[in-house]
Amino acid sequence: MKLVMFDIDGTLTQTFQADEACFVQALREVFGFTGINTDWACYPHCSDSGILEALFQLGLGRSPLPTEISTFQAHFVSLLTAATVVQPFNPIAGARDFLSNLTSSSAFAVSLASGAWECSARFKLASTGLDFPQIPAAFSDDAHAREAIMQASLARAAQSRSRDSFDAVIYVGDGVWDARAARNLGFRFIGISHEPARVERLYAEGAHHVFADYLDADSFMAVLHESNHVA
Repeated sequence: MKLVMFDIDGTLTQTFQADEACFVQALREVFGFTGINTDWACYPHCSDSGILEALFQLGLGRSPLPTEISTFQAHFVSLLTAATVVQPFNPIAGARDFLSNLTSSSAFAVSLASGAWECSARFKLASTGLDFPQIPAAFSDDAHAREAIMQASLARAAQSRSRDSFDAVIYVGDGVWDARAARNLGFRFIGISHEPARVERLYAEGAHHVFADYLDADSFMAVLHESNHVA
């Protein structure tokens, strides 16, 4: 059995831009942080908790307190909620059916590994009709580093299947940080993007294949079956 692990923003949900805008707005409104560099690949850890940690260290010379994190999370989710009223969030085309079919497959296990906090990730999944609570998941609450989040997701997936390991792990993501983390862990990587420049970058970072969406489910499944790297 192989494990297929998914990122969320930009991979399953069309929420990357709204998420970024709300995150930056919350940083300004809660902490007064301005002039934020939104090239997230430049941060030591590309995750909500990792970015907040880096900004606190840079601006205040300390880590955020648990109360500050929870206050920020609440405001961030309230901004996301307001954003959905203006423009409802949508899944990546074909994602709902693909995920539903994959979870019923005997050849694959499925898990989620997102750089978002669980509170905002669950909201975005629910808003796009992709709320699959039975899927093992790990989030930015678990660790700053993408690799550590992915390892936590792998461990939970293995536990849910009463297994020690899988025959292979395939990570599906849209960011260069996703590709790099997958490479660091020895996971096969499949990219999701319809932007030519990003598609090129994902291939340059070692993507096995890049799909625009999940509408060609047969081709996507064929690539998953090909992936035979053991992890």
